Amino acid sequence: MDIKFNSNEDFNRLKVSELKKRLLHIYKGGGEKRIEKEHKKGKLTARERVNYLLDKNSQRIEIGALAGYEMYQEQGGAPAAGVVVVIGYVAGKQCIVVANDATVKAGAWFPIAGKKNLRAQEIAMENRLPIIYLVDSAGVYLPMQDEIFPDKEHFGRIFRNNAVMSSMGITQIAAVMGSCVAGGAYLPIMSDEAIMVDKTASIFLAGSYLVKAAIGESIDNETLGGATTHNTISGVADYKASDDKDALDKVKSIFDKIGDFDKAGYNRTKPQEPKKDSEELFGIVPQLRTVSYDMKEIISRIVDDSIFDEYKADYGKTLLCGYARIDGWAVGIVANQRKMVKNSKKEMQFGGVIYSDSADKATRFIANCNQKKIPLVFLQDVSGFMVGSKAEHGGIIKDGAKLVNAVANSIVPKFTIIIGNSYGAGNYAMCGKAYDPRLIVAWPSSELAVMSGASAAKVLLQIETASLKKQGKKISKEQEKELFDKIKNKYDNQISPYYAAARLWTDAIINPLDTRLWISMGIEAANHSPITKSFSMGVLQV
Repeated sequence: MDIKFNSNEDFNRLKVSELKKRLLHIYKGGGEKRIEKEHKKGKLTARERVNYLLDKNSQRIEIGALAGYEMYQEQGGAPAAGVVVVIGYVAGKQCIVVANDATVKAGAWFPIAGKKNLRAQEIAMENRLPIIYLVDSAGVYLPMQDEIFPDKEHFGRIFRNNAVMSSMGITQIAAVMGSCVAGGAYLPIMSDEAIMVDKTASIFLAGSYLVKAAIGESIDNETLGGATTHNTISGVADYKASDDKDALDKVKSIFDKIGDFDKAGYNRTKPQEPKKDSEELFGIVPQLRTVSYDMKEIISRIVDDSIFDEYKADYGKTLLCGYARIDGWAVGIVANQRKMVKNSKKEMQFGGVIYSDSADKATRFIANCNQKKIPLVFLQDVSGFMVGSKAEHGGIIKDGAKLVNAVANSIVPKFTIIIGNSYGAGNYAMCGKAYDPRLIVAWPSSELAVMSGASAAKVLLQIETASLKKQGKKISKEQEKELFDKIKNKYDNQISPYYAAARLWTDAIINPLDTRLWISMGIEAANHSPITKSFSMGVLQV
């Protein structure tokens, strides 16, 4: 390996180390003191509950661990948005688990917590995946109620989804292991079965203080809505558990008896590891987002036996398309080629830019994958579509629209891995969040924005200086540089993968070595949901 490779490797491994450090801090939730407080109540923390519930030594992936990262600082922060969401296995059955973290503001719902819960339910509905709720929440975070209560994608949408999932036949089990109040009280009761932990769980529309204030009745919370009340008097709950572990054991027992599911039938053979060393991924991805590299070298270290059957290899070279297997699953891969390439006219083309011929090729390939019922994997490192008179006269907008149309109307499950750049309309064409990938994750080397920080700063600086000149003001070179740096620093912060993950524009930032796991578990989840409609692209400019 050369010096450049070693330098890249050191840089990217440091990025992964930084990711792990941040995650370890997030895993502590509200901190050691609050964890200790939960233990003194005889309760497990949200993460301890999830770990106990999931099958030992089984694979799992966490959705939105970085949700809320560096947000709500004035409120003390909201690690992981105060809720843990994991796709894993219970009694051998793949499912999604949603666990309120009572160490973070008593499990209260921040706006990003609502968004994260809805994302968990979206995954369950798209994939017809069983869902388990481990409830321990004080309800809506009242100081920010206007940002979580009344709108379509706010708190109430969760209970609407409960009802829709029930009608779809998706299994929903709720274990109430602490507070469950106000509107949140509907969630466990709209699930198929509800378990309550004796003495620590409570369900009511209004607690004892509000009841006293509203109607003058004096009553304690346990009598009002404890496990005994709801198991022996109201019939609201179905089971009473002695403690957290007993409740989780009951969930395991229920899952152990669930029947098999209808399958989509995606092709899978015996998994094989890549023939090329996956650890070399760290040395291939460059430190700077402007440096080119060969995306085929990335693909060969992700796919089974490093075999990639390339489609139209000599045409539209800035997009790589082809068939492969990942952990045994057949996939169609659409990837941005970052290496400078020559087209059929022997002209050099910019790496990471989508040209008309590339868009045309990818559109047809996506249609083929839909025809053959092959899941799609998008590997993003895209700077956008080609610009300039030659591209415009050649119909780049028309060809780009065809690609966007194919991605939008695709009926096979899509999975997006953001390796490097994810800029502008390229984000859309390569199945960004707006195009419903089943899972979308980023490597630590990624950037998400309309354009790069440097490009954006140049554009905004031109606008600012032009405005000042109109006012008759002069700007010195020093002032111009100071303004440029100020704009660029702000913009660079917003294109960070952590900024995106905090807002759930991506489901996670992952170690590149975990890419195969995320895709494999994602396709396994998608296999729970048979395709029920035909692929159609609608009206197109030809």
